[in-house]
Amino acid sequence: MESNSESSSARSNFITDLIAEDLESNRFDQRVQTRFPPEPNGFLHVGHAKAICINSSISRDHSGVFNLRYDDTNPVTESIEFTTAILDDLQWLLGEELETAPLHTSDYFEQLYLWAEDLINKGKAYVDDQDAETISIQRGSFQESGIDSPNRERDIEENLRIFREMRAGKFSDGECVLRAKIAMDHGNMNMRDPIMYRVRHEEHFRTGKEWCIYPTYDWAHGQSDAIERVTHSLCSLEFESHRELYDWFLDQLEIRGDQRPYQTEFARLNFTYTILSKRLLKHLVEEKIVDGWDDPRMPTLRAFKKRGYPATAIRDFCEHIGMAKTNGTHEIELLESFVRNNLNQNAERRMAVLKPLKVTITNWPEGHVDIRKGVNNPEDDSAGTREIPFTGSLFIERDDFMENPEPKYYRLAPGREVRLRYGYFITCNDIVKDEEGNVNELLCTYDPETSGGKAPDGRKVKATIHWVSKEHALDGSVVEYDRLFSAEHPGKDTGDPLDDINLNSKTLLENSKFEPSIGELPLGSTIQFERLGYFHLDEEIPLHFHRTLGLRDEWANIVKRRENS
Repeated sequence: MESNSESSSARSNFITDLIAEDLESNRFDQRVQTRFPPEPNGFLHVGHAKAICINSSISRDHSGVFNLRYDDTNPVTESIEFTTAILDDLQWLLGEELETAPLHTSDYFEQLYLWAEDLINKGKAYVDDQDAETISIQRGSFQESGIDSPNRERDIEENLRIFREMRAGKFSDGECVLRAKIAMDHGNMNMRDPIMYRVRHEEHFRTGKEWCIYPTYDWAHGQSDAIERVTHSLCSLEFESHRELYDWFLDQLEIRGDQRPYQTEFARLNFTYTILSKRLLKHLVEEKIVDGWDDPRMPTLRAFKKRGYPATAIRDFCEHIGMAKTNGTHEIELLESFVRNNLNQNAERRMAVLKPLKVTITNWPEGHVDIRKGVNNPEDDSAGTREIPFTGSLFIERDDFMENPEPKYYRLAPGREVRLRYGYFITCNDIVKDEEGNVNELLCTYDPETSGGKAPDGRKVKATIHWVSKEHALDGSVVEYDRLFSAEHPGKDTGDPLDDINLNSKTLLENSKFEPSIGELPLGSTIQFERLGYFHLDEEIPLHFHRTLGLRDEWANIVKRRENS
């Protein structure tokens, strides 16, 4: 959960303390340089947001350098589409353009190759022509040591010859690999002669057909850091077991001094009601369970943007949770509370009726239009007011009327009086139904003396509801979203997160009514529909809104329950 084990001091300081020690000892000549190294084989999700925020803030706070580096070492799954999307999403999250152009591991392919030959010459790497399954079996397990490859003792000259032939394209995919020569009985599985290069006759989106051998992540990562003069390689905890190999390669290449980076790990970001597995997210898209990578139900950054999450709220959330040394799971409601607080301060207010029910005010002067004043944002006086037309024919929310009201239902009902937001008191006198018995119109009267929201005689009403003038209403659509997964921890009970898919997580409302000022909003605006929640106007489709969040602060309720438990 939002983790009781993560005190703010512990999660905020352990990395900055390390950097402070490095600066004091002049370990890197007073430099701080970080990077975010995604593989361009998909879209960024909220888990990446934490890594981006940590690395960028660390460099900013120390007047250092922060780079985006594409780990583009697998031509099979990578593309220019993903590099473009990653850059766009990262800059949206940070709220600014990068000071330097993105870097690419592929820029270092020649240097990495030369370093590989150096390890061969030192007797620290060898070519293995066994198949992938055999190599995997020979690695052993956590309980059993691995078995040496029969090719492990090839002489240096033969290894060099074959490796050069690999580069020249004389071998087919999977026919042989280059492995580091460490120890097959090592307690760390990553140290059991890991693969450095594999043959792949695939065209790379940047280097074309220049290469047919490609470095693995473990081989390329630390060396790319060293080439770029990264000082602090900050990774999530799943890379902790790779740190020993990271250091081993740097040791063998004799990279020392202020050019030698070191790796430090922090807890990865996990959420309730959410999956962040790239494989499973891809499945959701390919099987059309969602409408694409930017579907607002997805945990991708572009989905958050489409849903109306402010980037500043995500950054504030990441700063709040800080940096922990152990993995935990945060309630999704905590992130939502940051979004809600941000929008409460910044989002303008408007009125919309999502499920309209017609109201006719029978005593309204025929043809009269009354212009009401609405407050744009009660949290920001500078936002001013707007004009809202009021007439004798209105739309109200269908849920704001009940023919046979239940106990504690205080909204409109036969014979009951309510206040219209920015308007008047109205009383329901009659109901008009269709042939099937459905209510399709309410006949009401208004009290012209209640324009200020109060009755001169002092009588009270128990509910205030919103409305839109029928004559002036704009027609549009709204998509309401629920959680994509119905279980707090998807897959916990069955082992398969997809078993917990919420099949009713999306509802399209095509007959919604908006007050006329909504037509003046720029595409991409996020506003509050009064009483209903926060909604984001689509970036491309006019008068089409995505529900961002409701008004209710679920996180506050969670905290209250904890305090009372």
